[in-house]
Amino acid sequence: MRIPAHSVCTAIRDDIVAGVYERGGRLTEELLARRYGVSRVPVREALRTLEAEGFVVTRRHAGACVAEPTEQEAADLLEMRMLLEPLGASRAAQRRTEAHLKVLRGLVRLGQERARRGGSEDLRSLGGWFHETLAQASGSPALTSMLTQLRHKIAWMYAVDAPANPVDAWAEHGAIVDAVARGDAERARAITSLHTERSTAAHRLRFGGANGVRNSQHPVNMSSLRH
Repeated sequence: MRIPAHSVCTAIRDDIVAGVYERGGRLTEELLARRYGVSRVPVREALRTLEAEGFVVTRRHAGACVAEPTEQEAADLLEMRMLLEPLGASRAAQRRTEAHLKVLRGLVRLGQERARRGGSEDLRSLGGWFHETLAQASGSPALTSMLTQLRHKIAWMYAVDAPANPVDAWAEHGAIVDAVARGDAERARAITSLHTERSTAAHRLRFGGANGVRNSQHPVNMSSLRH
């Protein structure tokens, strides 16, 4: 497989999220460069970026390794999302463009149709696109970037149960868009807060114990993040 150098970071991150590389496993520049068909320079840059994002850690005598998040760190991600997604919806009500609204309404229409017919995989993808577009509509690149990173890390650490009633879930998406379209920041925030709280309950840690999300008693060398 060969990919453009600028896509190396995305490719490694996607493979970490997909479980191609085990938690705690070494990430050698030579093997990564061979896998993605690039030189070691973009691999080295990608590993630095992924370390800053929390997907990679540098360990003494081992080099770059896939991070092993604690249960507390995993729980913190969900709490951060519950705070930031409502903020993004509130900002979107103030800053969205007509183009954003068009995409959001189209996604809601598709989601509601699929929810009535059933099809959890399609709905999951549509839900991801919806929340990504809503974040972009906030008009804040920093907030959008933070929410994107949260989604990647939550997908890495958690499996998500399909909603018991997807029609209701997509009705909430529609209500969020209606509030955003009206410029009602407080209502957009309130509905998104409720929606995020409900979806959080469906998240389950993918792994536990020595092979996955670990107890915080086991230290990880994070010193390189301070440089």
